[in-house]
Amino acid sequence: MKAIRFTRRLATAAALCASFVAPMHAQAQTDIIERSFCVFDPVGANGPLFSITKEFQPVALQRGIKLNLRAYTDEKVAAEDFKAGQCDAVLLTGTRAREFNKFTGTLEAMGAIPGEQEMRLLFNTLSQPKARPFLIDGPYEVAGVFPGGAVYLHARDRTLDTVEKLQGKRIATLDYDTASVRMVRHVGASVVGSNSANFAGKFNNGSVDFAYAPAVAYQPLELYKGIGDKGGVFKYALGYMNFQVIINTERFPEDAGQMVRDESIKRIDEAYEIIAEAEASIPENVWVNLPQEDTAEYDKMLRQVRMSLLEDGVYDERAIKLMKAIRCRVDGARSECAS
Repeated sequence: MKAIRFTRRLATAAALCASFVAPMHAQAQTDIIERSFCVFDPVGANGPLFSITKEFQPVALQRGIKLNLRAYTDEKVAAEDFKAGQCDAVLLTGTRAREFNKFTGTLEAMGAIPGEQEMRLLFNTLSQPKARPFLIDGPYEVAGVFPGGAVYLHARDRTLDTVEKLQGKRIATLDYDTASVRMVRHVGASVVGSNSANFAGKFNNGSVDFAYAPAVAYQPLELYKGIGDKGGVFKYALGYMNFQVIINTERFPEDAGQMVRDESIKRIDEAYEIIAEAEASIPENVWVNLPQEDTAEYDKMLRQVRMSLLEDGVYDERAIKLMKAIRCRVDGARSECAS
């Protein structure tokens, strides 16, 4: 019953993404225009993300938009259809959204956002009108960025708690994400190619030793099955997941993106309530707290990987600098803030 209640609560998070349709046409229109919104939901048309999005169809219609929704269980297909013009807007994870905007695709850079305080500052910065040039790339505009929570390493064996112990272990890795593949190889672990639809199954059935995911995935994807009695969730943020709504600017009004951001920033507290509830749903005895010396080692390792990806052009330098400035604003004692 608790899992069902949590899933319903999680579903309301999609309203943050779907709310982009509400402010676009405040004035009455005599002509109804049709626009398509492709929604990635691992469960499909019966999933929580898609279900809550459907509730916004009448809201959009009141503002002159007949919103045609399509559910996708394969995020890659949703992205490809959007590029092909079969969708006017799309909901994707930040990692997949990187191909449409390198700047916002860098926001999930490993170790770049340590926690909620930094994330809130980042969202507030990006919601400002002067940030719009960073959110537009060709015909695409990132109309909304919504927090998904810190990404944690889930282990089937909680004793594998150091970088050295990761060597040779199998990790379910998003094979389309250069950053994740680089990270896994950096620690000497084995990449097991996965996607957002099948990584949980591989972890739960023992095909891999580790998987990484935010707390909001723990109950809905039943990751506790993979954890079992011997596993655990390491309480260290490898990165910070986000969802992004991307629109084709040629299909929406000029000020649509900014109105989305103005609307979404008002709902940020609700998003963090959902994340907090998700983290609280993970039993206390499942969490594994790392010793300070291990945390420092992980920090160093993530920075090395982050910098190498920046040098290779995977990450956007402007985004990396912005997130460093935010980290140092929150904690000026960090060693990196001396330079």
